[in-house]
Amino acid sequence: MSRIQLLPIGKADLSSLGLLGAALTAEIGIPCEVMAGGLDPEPSLHPERRQYCSIDILSRMQEQLAPNPGRLLGVTPLDLYIPILTFVFGEAQLDGSCAVVSTHRLRQEFYGLPPDQELLQGRLVKESIHELGHTFGLTHSDNYCCAMAASHTVELIDLKSSSLCTDCRARSRAALSRSSMEAS
Repeated sequence: MSRIQLLPIGKADLSSLGLLGAALTAEIGIPCEVMAGGLDPEPSLHPERRQYCSIDILSRMQEQLAPNPGRLLGVTPLDLYIPILTFVFGEAQLDGSCAVVSTHRLRQEFYGLPPDQELLQGRLVKESIHELGHTFGLTHSDNYCCAMAASHTVELIDLKSSSLCTDCRARSRAALSRSSMEAS
């Protein structure tokens, strides 16, 4: 795998994307780059819910993939959902190329609390590693400290680490190794 591309969706904070790229490179060991363009989220808006369908966004992201893309991670400040859930922090194509994360419900302000940029950035890194893990074929971990642990609330995100547990790390390295051999 050559790289992870970070795709701004809507009015994503570009400085936050730069910090995210550095953190992902450090944790996963794959170079990250912020894409120059972005993705217009408006076709994915469902006005009755005032949310954006992450399934639709992932489908539209697929069209943005370059040849031999590595992984494409969309980052948005917008509220995401899938039809069977009230909201999602992110979604990914299992064993695929695309994932998306939202900062909307990761922000302290959403819960009526004062802004905390450091906490927001930490949550964004954890959720990004989690969703990228799904693109490497990883499923949810039973280890609540692992980045691959399921998180349905921000409190669960805060409990987990931005690192993979030993088992998930081994499985992700095997997936990356397979990807590298297939790309050769």
